[in-house]
Amino acid sequence: MELFATPDARERHADLAADAADAGVPMWTVTEAALAALSETVTPQGLVAVCRHRHHADLAPVLAAEPRLVAVLAGISDPGNAGTILRTADAAGAAAVVFPDGSVDPYNGKCVRASAGSVFHVDLVRGGSAADAVRALRAGGLRVLAADAHGERDLDELSASGALRAPTAWVFGSEAHGLQADVADLADERVRVPIHGLAESLNLAAAAAVCLYACASAQRTPMRSPE
Repeated sequence: MELFATPDARERHADLAADAADAGVPMWTVTEAALAALSETVTPQGLVAVCRHRHHADLAPVLAAEPRLVAVLAGISDPGNAGTILRTADAAGAAAVVFPDGSVDPYNGKCVRASAGSVFHVDLVRGGSAADAVRALRAGGLRVLAADAHGERDLDELSASGALRAPTAWVFGSEAHGLQADVADLADERVRVPIHGLAESLNLAAAAAVCLYACASAQRTPMRSPE
């Protein structure tokens, strides 16, 4: 909606200034001190953009498009983890990322920066309970998998079975406290990422990347015809 830039940044990004002018977006030149006051970062890059919020209040528009991959962030409070998972979901081809009540605001500055632009690429669903999101996804024809370090199913085993080819929604919980039991109980299966070395566990964002890419790979691999 608006752009603010220091003189140096405006000169460095002359193409952006031209695009803003063509689009009718006002671009204001401000001092370094003013830019620093507008920005939440310690070392701002000289540009601040004011953007409209873009999200759905429920899953209906997402399900209408028959998504193949969705991520639900249930109770994730760390904006860095949430933004990184959003970025990974985008890279893996997910159609949407759900931020239920109790999760970090997707427009939190750290979350936006960690998403590296993916906040503008993927459909966001904001609000409602994680349990209601799981119910809606299952009713919409997606298989819901709860990422759980103590899950009954092994991700490698699930991948080898071909089960990840189906439209899938992954539910990820807090790194510190895990996924709430009442939400996990609603999923079709609880799935653990196998640990082959001596590490006790994976960082939440790393585990989410493994899970999302397992689906992305399975859904894009042509099925072999029987011999």
